[in-house]
Amino acid sequence: MPNIRARLLAVLVVLCGLCGFLTVAGTPAATAAPLPGSLPFDGTALTVSGGRFTDGTGREVVLRGYNVSGETKLAENGGLPFASVADAKKSATALRALGGGNSVRFLLSWAYAEPVRGQVDTAYLAAATDQLRAFLDAGIRVYPDFHQDLYSRHLFDPDSWYTGDGAPRWAVELGDYPDESCGICLFWGQNITQNGAVKAAQHDFWHNAHGLQDAFLATAQQTMAYVRQHLSAEEFAGVVGFDPYNEPYAGTYDSGQSSRTWERDLLWPFYVRFRARMDAAGWQDKPALVEPNMFWNANIASQKQEGGLLDAGTLGSRYVFNTHFYDQKAISAILMWGKAADGQYAADFAAVRDRAAAAGTTAVVSEFGHPLAGTVSDKAPTVLKAMYQALDSRVKGAAWWTNPAGSGPVLSGSQWQWDVHHGRHHELMNGNPGKVLTTGDAWNDEDLSAVRLDDGGEVTLRQDARLLDRIYPSATSGTTLAFTYEDRSRDGSTTLTWNPVPGSLPGVAQLVGSGQYGLLVWRSGSGSAPTELHLPASFPTASTTVVSDLGTVHAPPAYTATGPVGVAAEPGGTGSRRLLLTDTDSGTVHYALVTNGATAPAPALLAAARGELAAWAAQRIGG
Repeated sequence: MPNIRARLLAVLVVLCGLCGFLTVAGTPAATAAPLPGSLPFDGTALTVSGGRFTDGTGREVVLRGYNVSGETKLAENGGLPFASVADAKKSATALRALGGGNSVRFLLSWAYAEPVRGQVDTAYLAAATDQLRAFLDAGIRVYPDFHQDLYSRHLFDPDSWYTGDGAPRWAVELGDYPDESCGICLFWGQNITQNGAVKAAQHDFWHNAHGLQDAFLATAQQTMAYVRQHLSAEEFAGVVGFDPYNEPYAGTYDSGQSSRTWERDLLWPFYVRFRARMDAAGWQDKPALVEPNMFWNANIASQKQEGGLLDAGTLGSRYVFNTHFYDQKAISAILMWGKAADGQYAADFAAVRDRAAAAGTTAVVSEFGHPLAGTVSDKAPTVLKAMYQALDSRVKGAAWWTNPAGSGPVLSGSQWQWDVHHGRHHELMNGNPGKVLTTGDAWNDEDLSAVRLDDGGEVTLRQDARLLDRIYPSATSGTTLAFTYEDRSRDGSTTLTWNPVPGSLPGVAQLVGSGQYGLLVWRSGSGSAPTELHLPASFPTASTTVVSDLGTVHAPPAYTATGPVGVAAEPGGTGSRRLLLTDTDSGTVHYALVTNGATAPAPALLAAARGELAAWAAQRIGG
């Protein structure tokens, strides 16, 4: 089956979750030394406040990164994301330095956490925690996810065309399920709604048949307690929360039941129970990142189902609205013939913003992506650009300069996926020694990893660095009012420019030229820490220009607590960098343009650009 077609149903990437059940949460280990490059305001735990992630200084935080890693769905490394801690460290450093990420969704496996019913494998938890720590040590925030797809690999025959992951063998054996068959299926995701064994197993889980849900929750609590006990207080502060269950679906609906009532009567009560387990494990200050029915935002009308946790009430600070998005039409190779365009997913991601706001919380798009090999891989450069564009703003590029106030909050997101073992696997599919998978992601013909190892063992990107390593407001001291980033990423030899500077701002247009640029507008708060933007590797200090009401400078200096504009290392010692913007007021609108488009711009040009931006902000944003 062609790799790119592996995701038509656009929703199956992670199912179950990995948790644990120690009745006593315990005390985190001894204090760890600060991370290299840390500043006094770094390393605080995140909470949800005012519909945003906020750090200990009250700054709005945006999480950007990747899923680590689909390797968890394989058996070759025992349900772990990496073959070793060394691989995890190499991956974490590259993810920060090459991919620009400040967070990861860290996959875990119920099957390996509880291989025997009622017996949690602490050796697995120890190995997983050690790999998770590699990302925390690189200054990367983490939210674990007990991953499942198609419920369990143990549902599938050794000679099957497909496989799954998630539930342990003992959980499958309890069900006495029919022999699996997808019938006429072109895409592995069709197993969700067409494979009788998968449907029956999912139905059993949500109805707690054989005590399956009870067992899962017990293992979840034990896992969370173990992780908390074996991380230092500083390390645990870097853990954002927990994703309880990947891409939930009923399997089959009961008589008279709808997708919405299933969410209300079965899914939401499960999340309430999971939330209680988090509290018991010592995670009471961290949110549960809860996913609705996986089809709630499908972009094929025939697949879309009513949902979005509409009857859960106000989620507030204890929960985050967590969803996935794949362009099923683009992946189908039939329903979308051309490439993605400017603003392609503005409405899809606006729906995520609106649903989170209505629920009184923040949102994270914990999976998005597109196949990088196969018959539809030619769409990947434009599809991914449009998805990142929609994460940044709900306004398409052509309209952004005239309607920046319509941007909405900058969304957090984790691309699928980051697997340094891509193309070098040795996976016995469903345990069959006659079906050894080595290519791509080694799972149901998927090929979505943004990275691989080259022949010298170094991590290298499989996608345009201009697309992945992006400017984004990682921490805003106040409230973000508008943000955009023109990455100038490539589709083959074509540079994609969807947000050109308008001719009405000639100084800004000249300063930016053909370079990349980001523009942030925010209203200052009363926090004690500066606003931060991630600086891609394509923005070396000597080529970076900042035009802001706080200060205008080419080649910004090193950060000091008293300087309005400065550059510093991001914590973790990976070589990644950040721009720091310090204001001293509250309730004031500020703006900052960051570009690498000019070499040694003249003072007159800088002054002209600043004047134009000041007038633009006053007209389009107001005071």
